[in-house]
Amino acid sequence: MSNRRLARNAMAFVLAGGRGSRLKELTDRRAKPAVYFGGKSRIIDFALSNALNSGIRRISVATQYKAHSLIRHLQNGWNFFRPERNESFDILPASQRVSEDKWYLGTADAVTQNIDIIEAHNIEYIIILAGDHVYKQDYEIMLMQHVDSGADVTVGCIEVPRMEATGFGVMKIDESQRIIDFIEKPEDPPAMPGKPDVALASMGIYVFKTSFLIDILRKDQDDPNSSHDFGKDLIPDLVKNGKAIAHKFSDSCVRSSTEFEPYWRDVGTIDAFWEANIDLTDFTPALDLYDRTWPIWTYAEIVPPAKFVHDEDGRRGAATSSMVAGACIISGARIDKSLLFTGVHAHSYADVEHCVVMPYVQVHRGARLKRCVIDKDVIIPANLVVGEDPVLDAKRFRRSENGICLITQDMIDRLDL
Repeated sequence: MSNRRLARNAMAFVLAGGRGSRLKELTDRRAKPAVYFGGKSRIIDFALSNALNSGIRRISVATQYKAHSLIRHLQNGWNFFRPERNESFDILPASQRVSEDKWYLGTADAVTQNIDIIEAHNIEYIIILAGDHVYKQDYEIMLMQHVDSGADVTVGCIEVPRMEATGFGVMKIDESQRIIDFIEKPEDPPAMPGKPDVALASMGIYVFKTSFLIDILRKDQDDPNSSHDFGKDLIPDLVKNGKAIAHKFSDSCVRSSTEFEPYWRDVGTIDAFWEANIDLTDFTPALDLYDRTWPIWTYAEIVPPAKFVHDEDGRRGAATSSMVAGACIISGARIDKSLLFTGVHAHSYADVEHCVVMPYVQVHRGARLKRCVIDKDVIIPANLVVGEDPVLDAKRFRRSENGICLITQDMIDRLDL
C-alpha cells in the first residue's frame, strides 16, 4: 500500500443517485446502490471497498434518489476516514447548489455541481465509479495505465459475448487499446480485434486527470444540446476528438486462489440479483467474499451469533448449502441453498429453498418458500406457499421472467388469507 503513489493522489467519485427501476419494488424505498447484497453488505460497498483497498483515501459519493437508507449506511459504515491523515469521505446529495430548480441532470452534471469540492482536495487524478455493480478491482493498475498511455480518459471495459452487449455502451478498439468508436446499446455490437464473438462493454468507470476533467465539464455545462452524461456525451466526444484508451477489467480484477474467472455483475434485475446472491452459496463460489487480502468493507452491525434450535423429526433447525448472517434464529425450520441476512427468524416447520431473505424477515410456521427474494422486515404468514403455483404467484407477487418471486410487505398486506 505504501508504494501506491497514484492512488494516494487520486479521488474516487462514486455515482450513487440512480433508482435502478428494473429491480422493481426493491428500490421503492432505497436507491439501487443501497440494496442489500451478500448477506451483510450493500451493493455500493464493492466500489467503495475497491477504492479503499486500492489505496485511495479521498472518496466522494453523489446521491439523489431516495437517499436516506444509503446515507445512513455510509454514515454508519464508512465514517473512519480521518482528515489529519489526508483522508476524506464526502456524501454529496443533490442539494440545488447550482440553482434552485436544478437537481443532478446526468452523471456528468453530478460531478460538475461539485467541482468546488473536488478542487478543494487538490488531487491530481479522479476516477469516476458507478455505485451499483458487484466486482473486485485494483484501481491503481488502471491509474498506472492511464498515466503511461497519456490518455485523456481511460475507460474500464469488460469482455462480454458479442450479442449480449446490446444493452451496454460498446467500444471498438484498435490493437493499441485506443477506442476508435463508442456505440450506445448497438443492435450489432462490434467485435474485438481477433475475437469475433466477443465485444468490449463499458463498465461505467472512467479515469481522468482532474484539471482536464474540470475543463471539459465546464464546457459541457455550457452546451445546451448536451444531456450532461458521461456515456452519452463526454466519452463519445473524447473518442472522436481526444485520446480515449480502453482498460480491460481482466488486467486489474482481483481474484483469490479459488476465483478462476474475472467476476463482474450488474445485478440490475430481479433475476440477476437473485442469481448473484444464490451463487454465493456454491461450494466454490465465483465471487470469493472470504478473501481477507481484499475485504469488502461494510457496516458491521453489532448482533449476536446465528442460532439453530430444535432437533426432532420434521422440526429440526438446519441450514444446508446456505449463508446465514448474525442474529438469525432457525427455530425448527429447514433452510436450503439460501442466503439469509441479519436477524431473519424462521419458525418451526417452515421450509426455505433457493431464497434471498433480507434483514429482519419473519417466516412463520409451516410457510414454504422457493425461489424468492424477500424484502427487509417482511412478515411471512403461517402456511404461506410461494414457488409451487406459477399462476397464483403471479397474481399475488412480482414474478420475474425466470420465475423468481419478489415479496414485499405491501404485497403480503394485500393477500386475502
